[in-house]
Amino acid sequence: MARSVIVTGGFGVLGQAVAEKFAAAGAKVARIDFAPEAKTPIEGALDIGGVDLTNEEATKAALEKVVAAHGGIDTLVNIAGGFTWETLEDGSVSEWARMHSMNLMTAATITKAALSELKKSDAGRIVNMGAGAAVKAGMGMGAYAASKSGVHRLTEALAEELAGTRVTVNAVLPTIIDTPTNRADMPDADFSQWTKPDAIADVIAFLASNEARAVTGALVPVPRGA
Repeated sequence: MARSVIVTGGFGVLGQAVAEKFAAAGAKVARIDFAPEAKTPIEGALDIGGVDLTNEEATKAALEKVVAAHGGIDTLVNIAGGFTWETLEDGSVSEWARMHSMNLMTAATITKAALSELKKSDAGRIVNMGAGAAVKAGMGMGAYAASKSGVHRLTEALAEELAGTRVTVNAVLPTIIDTPTNRADMPDADFSQWTKPDAIADVIAFLASNEARAVTGALVPVPRGA
């Protein structure tokens, strides 16, 4: 039976790559995003746009659509989030709250709402999007790194909470992701050293697979350009 997979932030570059990976493997894919619609369709995918994943009611409503269409939830991939670079001295304290909301609260809100369905699965999988930059933050990375560190702690704590169930919880920690936006922001960088979206998608697919059934609570670095 085809597995039901949700990809949050599924309309973005990385979310698109991850959703395409699961769809190609025969999964029933749902993409949930704050953006109103996807720029690139995926055949057979259920796209639910305009969803504020920090809003519990909106999140629950989106999940109800997925369950109605796909019969349940087997895998949740939390990619939705954002990035900022600014120093504390010259930046805004409000950016710390914004990063916390975009990166941590989106993941926490939808994961909590999806848990009952994930626990019904024969092999529930949660894969979060952490960040290599949260292991040791550089200048200007404080707000972003703090929010992603929260995602790491969510991953570890929830893995312990779900020990003894059939649900695993892991996170991938890429470095700079090779996207058009990042290339435009850093035109002089060596793009060959950046992590490709499809390489990250491969690691996420592995963590969601049966082969990774014994892995939980792991923070998996994905630093290679590949």
